[in-house]
Amino acid sequence: MAKSKKEMSKLLNFMLWITGVLVSLAVGFGMIDKVLTIRWIPTVGTVIAGWLVVLTTLISLILAIFKQ
Repeated sequence: MAKSKKEMSKLLNFMLWITGVLVSLAVGFGMIDKVLTIRWIPTVGTVIAGWLVVLTTLISLILAIFKQ
């Protein structure tokens, strides 16, 4: 029974991680496409921040894959 709890915990952690990756990409691409804007920050700054979000998310995704 303890093993199944550990497996369920791993599955839940993986699902939460995937959700975080998808949300980060959605926010980043929304900023790049100028759908999501930040008040008081020029549009070019929002686009640059969007690219940073996407790039760091992809880098963390690649690092997590190699870690496994």
